[in-house]
This record gives sequence, structure tokens and C-alpha cells, in this order.
Amino acid sequence: MKILFSILISITFLFASDATIEVIKKVDSLPTLAVEDSSEHEDETFKLKFFKTLIADLNVLSIFNVDRHHVITDYETNTVDVRNKDMNYVLKYNIEDSDEGFFLEMKLIEKENIVLGKKYKISDSKKYMFVAHTIAYEINEFMGQPSIEWMKKKVVFSRVVGPKRSEIVIADYTLNYQHIVIKGGFNLFPKWASQEQNGFYYTSLNEEKPTLKYVDIRKGSIKNIISSEGMMTCSDVSLDGSKLLLTMAPDSQPDIYIYDVATKIYSKLTNFKGIDVGAQFMGNDKVAFVSNRLGYPNIFSKDLKTGYVEQMVYYGKNNSACSANGEYVIYKARESSNAFSRNTFNLHMISTKTDFIRRLTASGVNEFPRFSKDSDAVLFIKNYKNQSSIGIIRLNHNKNYLFPLKYGKLQAMDW
Repeated sequence: MKILFSILISITFLFASDATIEVIKKVDSLPTLAVEDSSEHEDETFKLKFFKTLIADLNVLSIFNVDRHHVITDYETNTVDVRNKDMNYVLKYNIEDSDEGFFLEMKLIEKENIVLGKKYKISDSKKYMFVAHTIAYEINEFMGQPSIEWMKKKVVFSRVVGPKRSEIVIADYTLNYQHIVIKGGFNLFPKWASQEQNGFYYTSLNEEKPTLKYVDIRKGSIKNIISSEGMMTCSDVSLDGSKLLLTMAPDSQPDIYIYDVATKIYSKLTNFKGIDVGAQFMGNDKVAFVSNRLGYPNIFSKDLKTGYVEQMVYYGKNNSACSANGEYVIYKARESSNAFSRNTFNLHMISTKTDFIRRLTASGVNEFPRFSKDSDAVLFIKNYKNQSSIGIIRLNHNKNYLFPLKYGKLQAMDW
């Protein structure tokens, strides 16, 4: 069992604060935006943390050239600071924090006219970053841009903190907010159970057999779902949460299975005398998965109605860790093969309808790509120079942003 599960770990890893920005294509014609802080909050460190989080969110929007200077001004006037007089837009906000909660009001100013105004209240000031995310979301809506609902979603990830020790954490996408949900033992591969993010699945290696477990966040309860010799991971959940794609090896052979949550019945989708892992739904009748049926890891699809298996990637000899959304598939590809130094693994995106292929990253080890539901963005894990980060790619804007993890190494994540 340990040997087989080590194979899966190897496939995952080897095949498989402030934002750092990698700009792939610079756009100089974006409108300018400055931010002015009028907060009455007494904690200067907190004020600066909120400002930096908001600046990061506004940059991730990728629709402004955002000024990074922390300007302090009076909230009551619509006249902007002299340093910002030539800006197309100025965002003013005021924070108040008390025993009753965290209050924020903001206004977006264009030529001394308020074009957008909002007020926010949350009970826990430790979740201030979600207010920043919501402000950015609503400014994006006001500017008539495609929805970025993903910005308000939470991320669940596992990080390795020691030998056979890990933590499963719920966070925002910038990692400013982190809440450890599972600690103690070796628990990996978390996966949200539904779009509502009220629960998640994960693999526990603390039992006699690898066991898939479900965490109900609202109830604070954990229950066992299914166990298997050799391997047990949930690689994807259907949009309605009713079906799971599992990798299991009950007969010492890793294959793809589909599991019905309501009936608890599962059936085998692949039956290859090799390695089939990491399946992803491509609509209701098709899945993408990783297989070594060509003698090396590559991406394939299977039609669930006809049983037809098709090779999807014809570039490279080491492709894995895929994510599917409609006609698009993102996968991890090894770009170098050097026995004496670290290799580079980049993310590529293909279309199932054309010969289109696009490289999304440029350096380091990039893995675990996850599409947003609207296909606007991709979240992924990046390991580079001993730093583990969550990255986000704005596909329509050709920009990547990185948010470093302060400790531990990211193993897997979902959003």
C-alpha cells in the first residue's frame, strides 16, 4: 500500500503579504487608479495591511494601472490629494473597528464626482481581506468587466510541515486569511464538495488503508466516505456535487472510478495495465485524466457513453496534473530534463476544438492548476527557489500573480 501510494505522490510532485507580479504582456493604455486611506483605525500596522491587500486585489483585476503610494486624506471631501489630481479614478475609504465589528465605507471618485459608493460591516476584523476582495469585485462590476466571482471564493489547501505531517487550511486566494481545519497526521489532496464550499473531501493516510473523508464545515464533523488499498484520492467533484472522480488501486493497479454520493455506489472507468490517475470532469459525459499508456505520462480523455479514449496532448513527453473546463484543458509539462539540477515544469492550456496551445508559466515547478468556474482565471501552485506560493493567472489579461506561503510546502489545493 505504501509503495503504491508513493507512486501517486511522485506523480503529483514530479509530474505534476504582498503579491509578486509576473507581467507577460504589458498594457500601457489602462486607466489609472489611486487609493486614499482615511481610516480612523488606531492600529497603524493593521491600516497598512489592509491597504496592501486592497492594492493587491486591484492589481489582480488587471484593468487599472494602480498607484502603490499610501496616501492619507480626509474622507469627507470629494477633492482628491494633489498627488492624485491627474488620476482617472481615486478610491477613498474609511475604516472603523470597534467591539461591534469592522466597518468600512468607500467611494470611487472620477473627476471629483462619486461614481460608486458602498458600506461594509463584518463581525470579525480578522477577515478584513474579504472586504478588500468584495470592494475589488464591485469596482470590477461597475467598470462593466466580466464577473470575477472567484475572487470572493475560499481556497482549501494542504501543506506539508514535517515528515508525514501536514495541515489542511482554508484561506482566501491571497493567503492573508488562513484557518487550519485539519492538523496532526498526514492528510492530503483536499477538494471542495460543492460550489457553496460548505464541506470538503480529503485523503487520510492515518488509517490502515488510505481513506477518503468528508468534512462538514458548518457542523464541524468528519465522516469516512470510502477506503481502498494502495491509493485513494478525490480528483474532481461534479458541478452539482453528486459525483466524485476517484483514483483507487484495490487490485494494486491505479485506475479511475466514479462514485455516486447519494447511493455510495462506485464503478470503474478505466482498466489499463499501467497508471491512470487525476481525472477531471469535462461536462457530464467526458473526463480527462493522466495515463502512462504511451510509456510516459500524458493527458487523455474518455467518452463515458462510447468508452472511446483519445490522446489530448501531442507536445512533450512528460505531461500531467490536468484541470478541465469546457473545451479547455490545462496541464503540467516538464520543460527540461537535467539530472544535476532542478527541472522546470510549466503549465500549458489547450483547446479540444482546435490546435491551440498556450504556455501559461515560465519558471520553477508549476502544478495543480484549477480553473475558475467562468474560465476567467486559473489558480495553481508554484515552487521556486525554496518558496512555495499560490499563483493566479488572469487568462484574458495575460498576467500572473504570486502569493507566497509563509511556512510549509503546498501539496495540493482547490477553490
